[in-house]
Amino acid sequence: MEFLYNVFVALHFVGWAIVLGGYIASIKSPGLYRGVFHGAATALVSGIVMMGLLESGAVDLGYDVDRTKLTVKLLVALVIAVLAFLAKRQGAKGDNGTGAVAPGLKHSIGALTLVNILVAVFWN
Repeated sequence: MEFLYNVFVALHFVGWAIVLGGYIASIKSPGLYRGVFHGAATALVSGIVMMGLLESGAVDLGYDVDRTKLTVKLLVALVIAVLAFLAKRQGAKGDNGTGAVAPGLKHSIGALTLVNILVAVFWN
């Protein structure tokens, strides 16, 4: 089960990399890459699976897991996924699916992604 857990950790990292990379790559354009939503969904689902593996006892990391931290990360990831979905729908209305997205929506996705990464790294 530890191998499966590590696969989902890798998918989680790749998902967040797609979200942050897609946001950074589209900062100067009015749109947002459609892959940002898919990255957010990948990160959210893989995070939920990792949490389930930990809670079920199938994986033992050798230390107690901070459930408060994981809950905060889950809520932030859920908000990011919803915002990315809204941005995807908003962008789909123009220019072959890559139309303009409200700047507040776009930048909140980037900011919350950074918050989620900082929570993961610095919350002990």
